[in-house]
Parts: sequence; structure tokens; C-alpha cells
Amino acid sequence: MGWQEVIEAPEAPERVRAVASPLESARFGRTVARITVSAESTTPLRDVRAAVAESAADVVVLRYPAAYVGWFAELTTLGRTAVLADSLAYWRLRAGEGRAPRPTADLTVGGGADPAEVRALVRDVFAAYGNHYLADPLFDPAAALAGYEEWALGSTAAGECLTLRGPAGPLALATLAEDPARTEILLAGVVAAARGRGVYAHLLRAVEERTVSRGAAEVVISTQGHNTGVQRAWARYGFEPVHTALTVHLIRSPLPR
Repeated sequence: MGWQEVIEAPEAPERVRAVASPLESARFGRTVARITVSAESTTPLRDVRAAVAESAADVVVLRYPAAYVGWFAELTTLGRTAVLADSLAYWRLRAGEGRAPRPTADLTVGGGADPAEVRALVRDVFAAYGNHYLADPLFDPAAALAGYEEWALGSTAAGECLTLRGPAGPLALATLAEDPARTEILLAGVVAAARGRGVYAHLLRAVEERTVSRGAAEVVISTQGHNTGVQRAWARYGFEPVHTALTVHLIRSPLPR
């Protein structure tokens, strides 16, 4: 879920509504819609309740600030099955201020990679990653991983992908969303065989250097709240936590067959 959508309120706030998600609907064979309440939004719970009531989707994926601790109890009264599907932690780094490791001769940074290589990297890096889809019994975990592959391929096609390579081949991947103000890291990780060797910090360095080179001010990134290991790596590098959003799946009752 993108930084602007989760963190920043729209310039001209409109009434909240459930927005159909055709890609997720096609991927999982269930109609999926999304509602996002940003960190800066003043949307009241009553408007969220109304938007959920109006939606005919099998699953409404709702994201809202974790500070709204009383919302979940209310969401269980909407006539849908409410599934708490973890949280998203958002972190930020001022570009140029990271605690980057020294470059090493055996690691090289590349731009895009061929689609087959991207798919293989995503499968390796994210095979055991517990994303919010796994909390929902209607969603196939294999389809969720395939969705990550599609997401990564989209960034690659747009020229917003970095790979880190060693003598034996690719070790890490970062896919990005770039605008004049910031770089958002969408997916980033190291292949299982190369973990624990400091490779991830070099991947962050590559992203930061690219951000500085194009004059953007910050690098932002997010992960599921349970993924504390990568958050420790961000803290060591110099990132700071800025926001936590909860993810709730609201499943139409009775459960679709």
C-alpha cells in the first residue's frame, strides 16, 4: 500500500468509499474492494461503516491508523466476519543521511533484470514472508506470492528496479516507486542463501544513492508489523518509524463458497 495513500490525506477530501480491486479479484477468484483511511485523514468511523455497508464485495480490505484502537470492536458489528490481518509499519530516511556500509568490490548494482530473473528472485526472497493475505481463509497463499511477482515485474518494466549481484549471480532485489519528492521501496530483500552477511545494508545503500542522485529528499519503506528483523536493519541504517496502520479483512457473511 503506497505511502501517499496511507500517510497523506487527499488535498480535497471526499466521502470514503470502498474501491474495487480488479487485480486482486482476478488473482483470488473473489471480489475484493479496498478502503484506506490515511494517517492525516479526519474520516470518522461512521463513514467507514457506511462504506462497508454499501459494498457488495466478498472481502473489503480496510486499512486505518493503529492509533484508532477502538475501531476493531465496532467493525465486528457490521454483519461481516472481521479478520485482523496484521499491521503495516512505515519508516522514513532523509536521503544522504543513512549509515551506509563501505562499498565492496564483489557487489555490483544493476538496473533492471530480465523477467525470469525477477520472478526467481521474488520467489526466493518472499517465499516465507507472512503478508496480510495469509490471514484470510479465502485467499490462496500461492496466488499471493504470484501477486508479488506481478508487482515486481511492473516496477521492472518502469525502470524502477535495482539488483545487487555477487560473483555467482543476483543476491538481492529492490523494486521502487519514484516521484520528485521521494523513493518508496515497494519490495526489497536478499535471497535466502546470502542472508546474514550484510548484503541488505548494501541494497539500502544502492537505493539511497539513486535517490540522492536524482535530487529526491527521502526514502520510505513499509513492512508487516511482525517483521521485526528487517525493522532492526532499518533502524541500524538510520531509518525512523513514522506510522503504523492496521489491516482488517471484512468478509461477507455467510462466507462465500
